[in-house]
Amino acid sequence: MNVPVKYFISFFLGISLLVSCQNQSVGYKGKLENPSYMHRSMQKLTDVIVYDIFSPPVASRIYTYPSVAAYEILRQKQPEKYTSLQEQLTDFKGISPTETGKEYSLELASIKAFLTVGKAMVFSEDKIEAFETEICGEMKAKGIPTDVYERSIAYGTQVAKDILLWADSDNYNQTRSFSKFTVTHEKGRWKPTPPDYMEGIEPHWNEIRPFVIDSATQFIPEPPTPFDLDKSSQFYTEMMEVYETVNNLTEEQEAIAKFWDCNPYVSTHRGHAMFALKKITPGGHWMGITALTCKKANASLMKSIETYTWVSIALFDGFISCWDEKYRSSLIRPETIINETIDEDWLPLLQTPPFPEYTSGHSVISTSAATVLTHLYGDNFTFADSTELDYGLGVRIFDSFKAASDEAAISRLYGGIHYMPAIKNGVKQGGKVGEFIVNNMVTRPSSTTANAKSTIK
Repeated sequence: MNVPVKYFISFFLGISLLVSCQNQSVGYKGKLENPSYMHRSMQKLTDVIVYDIFSPPVASRIYTYPSVAAYEILRQKQPEKYTSLQEQLTDFKGISPTETGKEYSLELASIKAFLTVGKAMVFSEDKIEAFETEICGEMKAKGIPTDVYERSIAYGTQVAKDILLWADSDNYNQTRSFSKFTVTHEKGRWKPTPPDYMEGIEPHWNEIRPFVIDSATQFIPEPPTPFDLDKSSQFYTEMMEVYETVNNLTEEQEAIAKFWDCNPYVSTHRGHAMFALKKITPGGHWMGITALTCKKANASLMKSIETYTWVSIALFDGFISCWDEKYRSSLIRPETIINETIDEDWLPLLQTPPFPEYTSGHSVISTSAATVLTHLYGDNFTFADSTELDYGLGVRIFDSFKAASDEAAISRLYGGIHYMPAIKNGVKQGGKVGEFIVNNMVTRPSSTTANAKSTIK
């Protein structure tokens, strides 16, 4: 039988079209496994946190809930490898399930949930919303079928509601109306510092529910050195160490102090005019290090989301532990006591943050973050920290996460805003928080190696 050539052409065109449609349907999934979606979303959240001038403790909360939302969705793609944080995090009962037999893009849903939760926690919601429209549009353009796209967006929205309902029970909203910190005239007690003499921020942060540690008081550090202005006392020696260090800073020490300043609101006064210089928070700096780490390790989207979740939780619980001690000991800042007793014109290199001195927040949260990053990527992970480039600072090279956290800690002495005990004991405190999280939180139950190699994705 002779079949006209045109029928053969039609037949092969039909087969080609069918194969093309099948490849397009399968191909879009691979295109969505791009970690840049998570890195860009986290960077946008950081940008808005800086713009809205959130305090360091509050910023850590804004990072954590969206990260958990994204993790809980995407881990469902590899349930045999990544376990849920349900019942591992305090009061967390899990998220809504997907519909059985329905196709989803869990990548899209995770980004949608991340941005929806983040948007609910900031002031500038419009900035997050505009970015969300942009990035979800990009993901849709990769070829997601319309029904899958709409179902995934709806699922991300539902999970965001689940996470926000959980967040509403952490006591944050209630503490917004609690009393302000009472400043007393007791010797050695903290009082507001120049130039703005701001009231102490977040004096009730220890009443916020932690994620992994048992309570704010689980890792109480040893008390600070007793206040004593006798020239033979230990406190006087520590005060003079700050004074002399700042007066004799080397160029390198000054660079270190400025690199790790991370003060979200530095005010400058010129005559009758005052303007603010917005900067990244300490937690934001470590989320930046997390992004750099994931990119250097060529971490997958799943691995990147997992890493952000670990680090944000370490930051959040670290701040709760640190702030509990700050307002218990309420120790006076070096600037205040040096001005009152040694040199009324002395200024620290960095502007003193508006809360008590002991322990050092940088020391605590940097060490807790470095501890979990070491758990995930090993203790010999060299990286170039370019997080501060957008704020006019350079790049610093570190041979390990611990080396970076140790430098962050000592930077507070160089900046003139902490005595050495706050730094040393803050490092110990942060280490205990980080180690507790490593020993009590699991995302990959099949992994028995604490220091997973950076090649694991």
